[in-house]
Amino acid sequence: MNGSIRVGSLLGIPFYVHPSWFLVLGLVTFDFGGYLASVLGLGGLLPWLLGLAGALLLFASVLAHELGHSLVARQQGIAVNSITLFLFGGLASLDKESETPAEAFWIAIAGPAVSLTLFALFTAMSLSAGIPSPALAIVRLLAYINLVLALFNLIPGLPLDGGNILKSLVWKITGNPYKGIVFASRVGQFLGWIGISLGVLSILGLSSFGSFWTLLIGLFLLQNAGRSAQSATIQEKLMGLKAEDAVIPNSPIVSADLSLREFVNNYVIGKEEWHKFLVTDEAGRLLGAIAIDDLRSIPTSNWPITPVRDLMKPIDAATIVPPDRALLEVIMLLEQGKFTQLPVVRDNGVVVGILEKASILSLLEKRSQAYPA
Repeated sequence: MNGSIRVGSLLGIPFYVHPSWFLVLGLVTFDFGGYLASVLGLGGLLPWLLGLAGALLLFASVLAHELGHSLVARQQGIAVNSITLFLFGGLASLDKESETPAEAFWIAIAGPAVSLTLFALFTAMSLSAGIPSPALAIVRLLAYINLVLALFNLIPGLPLDGGNILKSLVWKITGNPYKGIVFASRVGQFLGWIGISLGVLSILGLSSFGSFWTLLIGLFLLQNAGRSAQSATIQEKLMGLKAEDAVIPNSPIVSADLSLREFVNNYVIGKEEWHKFLVTDEAGRLLGAIAIDDLRSIPTSNWPITPVRDLMKPIDAATIVPPDRALLEVIMLLEQGKFTQLPVVRDNGVVVGILEKASILSLLEKRSQAYPA
């Protein structure tokens, strides 16, 4: 999340807190500290220090919940990029999705399972004799919080764990992971609208059920579920598409044997579409690339006698993609490497063309027009 602050790492996983976390930290400290002061009759700084301790233990419980997801993901060979605590709990950022619905299910259920285990543990501790009243209050709070955390996350709508469980079940039934995401996202949006409605009615004094927090949670569900549905819809449209499907027609490709003068006259003057061109040999095999700005290094008087090959530069092999590579993987490569373009080249070195984000969007638009929803 943007603006998050790194506070360390756990089991090699970077651990962040979002600024909104401090708001909840203060609210929980204030509420629980006030409770200890009024009910148990504690005075001075003690109730507020205990309130802060309870708030920190609350977030330790949230962190344990996210670690549950993360450790199961690691067992499946999925890297965990980070764990972030924020206003509504925590978020484990995984490097990729699970490969099967069963694996997705186990990752989703792991967090609530940890919270329920902590609920049972703290409940058992609260029943033990000899615990001082302030400590007992904290233990009971943690038991309650972990139960709420588990039950809340089991609500069957994305982006909550229950939504991911529902997604895995629909994926198992339909055989399509994106249908699972869309279905669970729609449920999340529906529940989000319910939360917003109850929150608004409560604020207006028209309902005794709900609160301002219900409104915030509803907005959170609605916004994030909508993003999930939109992303899944796009990914479903990309299923089965390959890199060659998104190649730009008339991609900027020139022969290495052209003189710079011919190159400028035929491909540069009066044409502003491209600033960089792929360079090929007579058989169409990729040799390198030439940028228009590089022409400045050669006097114009030498352009007629200087071939393009003398000015071309090598291309990083990591940016070259085969034509049969899944378009979804190509998009990930564009995003992770922050590339603007990628050359598509066959195994024998022959250039198919260039693709970029704009050409992928154009392909999606054409498919949407051909197969309207």
